[in-house]
Amino acid sequence: MATDQALADEIVGTIRAWVDRDVIPNVAEFEQADEFPQAMFDQMCEFGLFGSTISEEYGGLGLDITTYARIIEELSRGYMSLAGILNTHKIGATMIGRFGTDEQKQRFLPRMCDGSFRAAFSLSEPDAGSDTGAIRCRAVRDGDEWVVNGTKFWVTNGVRSSLVMLMARTPDDRITCFMVEKDPGVAFEGITVSKKIDKLGYKGLETVEMSYVDHKVPHANVLGGDEGIGHGQQYALSALELGRINIASRAVGVAQAAFEAAMRYAQQRETFGRPIYDHQAIGFKLAEMATKLQAARLMTYDAAKRADAGERVDMEAGMAKLFASEAAFEIATDALRIHGGNGYTTEFPVERYFRDTPLMIIGEGTSEIQKMVIARKLRDRYPAE
Repeated sequence: MATDQALADEIVGTIRAWVDRDVIPNVAEFEQADEFPQAMFDQMCEFGLFGSTISEEYGGLGLDITTYARIIEELSRGYMSLAGILNTHKIGATMIGRFGTDEQKQRFLPRMCDGSFRAAFSLSEPDAGSDTGAIRCRAVRDGDEWVVNGTKFWVTNGVRSSLVMLMARTPDDRITCFMVEKDPGVAFEGITVSKKIDKLGYKGLETVEMSYVDHKVPHANVLGGDEGIGHGQQYALSALELGRINIASRAVGVAQAAFEAAMRYAQQRETFGRPIYDHQAIGFKLAEMATKLQAARLMTYDAAKRADAGERVDMEAGMAKLFASEAAFEIATDALRIHGGNGYTTEFPVERYFRDTPLMIIGEGTSEIQKMVIARKLRDRYPAE
């Protein structure tokens, strides 16, 4: 169901004003120190963003996908890591909302709305990224519990989360989703953070490797109950379909910030007696950047609107994610080049955009994986006669 347009505009406008007022002026102090932006997180909780797409039945805002994509775009325009804090939680909420039993929905979703009970998504492993079939983490049934052993990689919000949507292989050699409950930031029996992953960009939130040694999960925490056993991969890929729209929205937001920074600088910086914007080489570059940005935004909104209409959007989401992520990297690179030597310093934000954009090319399915998905769907839509 579509969100009322006036309400959507009001919500997005509120987030945009907050980003301009409180986020952009303060990003550098958190980003350079790789420090969790607690005050910004607290404000996101106040806005109710962690319940953005959770149904009003469970206390959420019940926003549609298009409105959520616009929110992610605004957050990313200010500080892309804020979108990361929110997006992994949203994937977990989406999986429970779509595939959880009635009891699971009642037990988890109301607690997930205010940000105090956050979710992490755990699919990747050291030797299993895009190849989900290579997962080695295993879970064995023991009465009313499952015993989990294995190591998971690239777990965003892993330490601060209260719920981990964990994909593990069951004895039938299929993948099942287990909802692992824990106390955030506290040592938990059978779970350890085996490594903190330092990154080029995407600072301010933890990305970790988590190890499970004989960790016990109640059978009641198998997503979907008995019917969910063996369907974890399907559930995860369905949620990632929307996740790719979110990644595209992030890319649009960072690209917007990079473009705006380049426009400001090009009109202020003078060479040979005039602003560099008046030099054709720079003007043409900015024209290309603006065109790529507009195309990326339109593709992202189109995929979101199709998803809101109930359509299957694996191809459209893949296209949006592919184009927007690559465009964001190109726009950030050109913004840095327009800034010249200043762009290579931490005094200007374009170096952060340059470091953050590669994540969107890699995360939630690389560009090469998106091309595989798109090519497969093209054959379905355009079969040989």
